[in-house]
Amino acid sequence: MSMPHWATSRWVLAPLAIAGLVLAWNGYVALNDGGLVEGQVVDASGRPVPDATVILLERHFVMHNERQRTRTDSAGRFRFAGNANHSLQLEAEAAGLGRTERRVVRLWFRAQNMRLAEPLQLAGKLP
Repeated sequence: MSMPHWATSRWVLAPLAIAGLVLAWNGYVALNDGGLVEGQVVDASGRPVPDATVILLERHFVMHNERQRTRTDSAGRFRFAGNANHSLQLEAEAAGLGRTERRVVRLWFRAQNMRLAEPLQLAGKLP
């Protein structure tokens, strides 16, 4: 049994391919829009820093507004929930270890779940 000629036409296949991509992207967005931002803070030698303060700033054209603060756990991990922005900055600080440079994070869509690939690194070293 052969397919009808119109079913293999580019005028049918191209719109079907585009519709499939749009559905796949919207499905991905729906499954990954919880607003979670996760990462880790380490010292200059790469060891996790417990109890460091991590600040999430929302980026605008001319200003940066602090939105949330949290503290790292015993493994230096942090987690923010409820981020509704797609352009943000992160920085961390700890007593005696200094402050990290601000890390610019650009997400593909608002409230995208994100885990930092590289940890935030403080200038000082833990004793």
